[in-house]
Order: sequence, then structure tokens, then C-alpha cells
Amino acid sequence: MEGNKVTFNSIDEYISTFPPEVQEKLITIWQVIKEAAPEATEKISYQMPTFAFHGNLVHFAAYKNHIGFYPAPSGIEAFKEEIAQYKGAKGSVQFPLEQPLPYELISKIVKFRVAENENKAEKKRKKEK
Repeated sequence: MEGNKVTFNSIDEYISTFPPEVQEKLITIWQVIKEAAPEATEKISYQMPTFAFHGNLVHFAAYKNHIGFYPAPSGIEAFKEEIAQYKGAKGSVQFPLEQPLPYELISKIVKFRVAENENKAEKKRKKEK
């Protein structure tokens, strides 16, 4: 069964597996996240494009009818009114592919998560002293 599992080595590789119109949206999300979190590192985690900064920051992934965005439960909670129109769960939100993606909102959520992870890292450093 393990033989069918696809393993991605980079965000580029992940994005290249989707149709051009989906690739375009994924590339834009990727760029929005990079601009909002310039110090974050990119990786593949849980077979999804992931940004890390003092721990995981956000993940995103494309599906048949939507793009999933995973900013952790705190990122969802902080913006629950802005994302209320979308399906979601405790730590995720689904942006339908047939609708324009809310890139500005994605940027705000990423910046919130950067500040949150920075604060946690700072508190940890102070404890260690």
C-alpha cells in the first residue's frame, strides 16, 4: 500500500502536480505568505507546503474543490468573523476554488501567526535565562 504514496520534496514540486488554474492560485498564496513572513523557512510537512518560524506557522494544500489553509487554531480563532463565510474546522479554513481567494486576509493571518510564534519564542528564551 505504501507504494502509491507520493512524496514531495519542495513546494514547487507540490504545486506542479495541479492544473494550471489551481497552480496560479497556489503560487499566489505562496507569494503572499513569503511576503507576510519573510523570515520563515519553507518545507513540506504532512505532504503540504508549510512555512515555519519558531515552529510551524501555516500550511496550505489544494483539493478537488477548495484550497485548505491551516494557520493553527489560534489563527482561525483570531479571524473567525472574517472567515465565517467559509467552511472550516478548529485549525483550518477552506477557500472554494471557484471564488476569488482572500489574499489580504491570508496575509493578515500569517502576520498574526508570525507575531504569535515570535512571542512564544521570546517567552521561552526569557524562561531559559
